[in-house]
Amino acid sequence: MQPRTFTGPSDVADALDAAGYLPDTGVATAAYLAIAMGRPLFLEGDPGVGKTALAQALAEITDARLVRLQCYEGIDASQALYDWDFPRQILHLRAVEAANTSDLEASLYQRRFLIARPILQALEHSPSVLLIDEIDRADDEFEAFLLEVLAENAVSIPELGTIRAETPPLVVLTSNRTREVHDALKRRCLYHWVDHPDFAREVEIVQRHVPDAADKLTRDVAAVVGRLREADLLKPPGIAESIDWTRALHVLGARALTRDIAAASLGAAIKYREDQVRVERDLLPDLLERLG
Repeated sequence: MQPRTFTGPSDVADALDAAGYLPDTGVATAAYLAIAMGRPLFLEGDPGVGKTALAQALAEITDARLVRLQCYEGIDASQALYDWDFPRQILHLRAVEAANTSDLEASLYQRRFLIARPILQALEHSPSVLLIDEIDRADDEFEAFLLEVLAENAVSIPELGTIRAETPPLVVLTSNRTREVHDALKRRCLYHWVDHPDFAREVEIVQRHVPDAADKLTRDVAAVVGRLREADLLKPPGIAESIDWTRALHVLGARALTRDIAAASLGAAIKYREDQVRVERDLLPDLLERLG
């Protein structure tokens, strides 16, 4: 199946909008260029601004399979590419020995004993969107390994040969900027900083996810969350927290944000004890007073 094509950024924006992701002009343009130029898209921004959701939406609008590689400290190539299914190989070895057949070693390295990890899955299934999530959690060696994969769109397996993508996957890398990613990797990608949405766009995003919530409640949550992001919290709330908080308040029957119900449901938006104490005691009264 060939991936869907687009006529320009506005075409991508409309498709993302229809898929439930409301992009601004910068995001739509970066996504269009990544699709049209076949370049990896490197998305950087605070946690919760919608980087992963964009990759999911891109898979949907391009009719592609989403393959996710979650990065973490210590991840290596075998966890990203492939591994051999040793238990099955041992069973096969015993069966072959019992049958007393030849070519024992060759029979152990057949495709059926290979476990495809995310990168190999993305190369083998076209079209696909390969999400390399939180690359800033991986170490330098893993970044260097990715350079080769992104350049070649192929994997060499000594026992089987080279597996090359029929259609290169659309690669989306995300980073929360816990550390700087090397320039060599960035040079191979289109870069876009994903910021928090402005008030109007956040209201619209929340309304799409919690359509039954009262309009006043949605606007109150968007206003308070926007100001909490400026309060130097340990973990400022992202879009996902705005949606969760609005949904929680709606379940509780709220139609506007008041101090009692805001404090009671704060755990839907604020995830650290220190932040909750500070917000409830020092910030919430003033923020609610500004709502009018």
